Amino acid sequence: MRAITLGPAGTYSHRAASAVAEDVSFTESVTGIVEAVSGGRYQRGVVPIENSIEGSVTESLDALANHEVSVVQEIVTPIRHALLAQRESFDTVASHAQALAQCRSFLEREYPDASLEAVASTARGVEQAREDPDVAAIGHPANADGELLVLAEDIQDRTSNATRFVVLAPVAERSDAGGKTSLVVYPNTNYPGLLLEMLEPFADRDINLTRVESRPSGERLGDYVFHFDVAAGLYEPRTQEAIEVIEEIASEGWVRRLGSYDTKHVVY
Repeated sequence: MRAITLGPAGTYSHRAASAVAEDVSFTESVTGIVEAVSGGRYQRGVVPIENSIEGSVTESLDALANHEVSVVQEIVTPIRHALLAQRESFDTVASHAQALAQCRSFLEREYPDASLEAVASTARGVEQAREDPDVAAIGHPANADGELLVLAEDIQDRTSNATRFVVLAPVAERSDAGGKTSLVVYPNTNYPGLLLEMLEPFADRDINLTRVESRPSGERLGDYVFHFDVAAGLYEPRTQEAIEVIEEIASEGWVRRLGSYDTKHVVY
């Protein structure tokens, strides 16, 4: 099975994707991953969807709203950040924007004068650190690979730092079986109580909402797409009934069932 995820090799996305497929290719765009799976070029795609410190990955949410794919698995992995460099003195810390944010307190306390540079991935920052002695990187300690010094480990602001990834597949592989379900809803309308109306069908059927997120639709100001994760499978009558109500509410727009899936915890 061929999978595609954020690269280059050594990213946290790569580590998550390795739990799905042995043949992993890379791109530096979440949207590119979703497009590759939607277009049938890859059997699986792995994208980060949410971090326990920094919240949702908005590019992933937007890509899932704009392309037809299914979610077939969720992977949760703890994030262990380390500071990597050729030497103890450096001018710049390069890493993915989320990694920089997750280590904000450490960097402000220990390296207040260092410039922060957001790059496409943690692995790309490690590459820069290997090439330039004035650059340090934030990434998994294993990325030092004997070429860089591990100046500090577990530098994330919270020890509970973890990231959720979703495994994408073509729409034809969407499953109704699983303990969680993801939906994308575009009501194409806005009025007082709209969100409450969309939440009530789940509460009325004792379905726990594990995540609710709104993103601008891009159509007009104040117009939103909603993302729902629920702790129930599409095979359950209560879930089907709740979605039928949602579809009535969003009759001027659309409801996309990304599928039901289970969670796998991966530790590196």
